[in-house]
Amino acid sequence: MRERLCSKIACAREAVATLTYDYGDQMAVLGPLGPEAAAHAHDLCSIHTERVAMPRGWVIVRHETLRA
Repeated sequence: MRERLCSKIACAREAVATLTYDYGDQMAVLGPLGPEAAAHAHDLCSIHTERVAMPRGWVIVRHETLRA
């Protein structure tokens, strides 16, 4: 099985987390890497996982296993 790479442009690191959005609720969820790539989700490496920022007024929910 081929590893999945970070979705950020020019980043060739292995993805470790998946970021999804709920635009209606102005919320983003950052959780463990999903079982497969999804068109409306963004896979991120550990560096970009730590750097995620949302627009003012948005909430970001981080899955606790990523904080270990």
